[in-house]
Amino acid sequence: MQFDNSEIVLRPPQPDEGSAIHQLVANSPPLDLNSVYSYYLLCSHFADTCVVAEWQGQIVGFISAYRPPAQGQQLFVWQVVVDSDLRGRGIAWRMLHHLLRRLDGAVMEVQATVNPSNTVSRGLFQRLATEQGSLMQESVFLSADAFAPASEHESEILLSVPLAHKIQEKQNANI
Repeated sequence: MQFDNSEIVLRPPQPDEGSAIHQLVANSPPLDLNSVYSYYLLCSHFADTCVVAEWQGQIVGFISAYRPPAQGQQLFVWQVVVDSDLRGRGIAWRMLHHLLRRLDGAVMEVQATVNPSNTVSRGLFQRLATEQGSLMQESVFLSADAFAPASEHESEILLSVPLAHKIQEKQNANI
């Protein structure tokens, strides 16, 4: 697969892309798969806080996020997914930056829950904290016991990254 990072188009999702995003997540275990309907809702009701990465007409990445009603200056990142063939190329980082630039200073903190074994996602948010010159705070959001006995789901650790300054546009497409 010949890949050029500069060919990635980052944009809000379209309402009719829920099924394609559902398939992308389904192909990305161990990510939790939500219903197709939930992805349609994200693509329509929350398009302003979600981002799609498109390459050669295919959706190859997605960030679902929303602003909790009681904490309007927070952005909660629900899922980050990149096609398995394109991981390790900075697409997740570009999507996160794109989303924060699009929100243009309206967000003062980014939060996400991450399983302890998900070192890649943890690294994404640690990189954001480092770039911002802030400390990433961690606390247990849901213990593994909350999922029992239905599954052997790991605990969900809440990561909080205060944003110290505005996210700047990067000139290099391979951030």
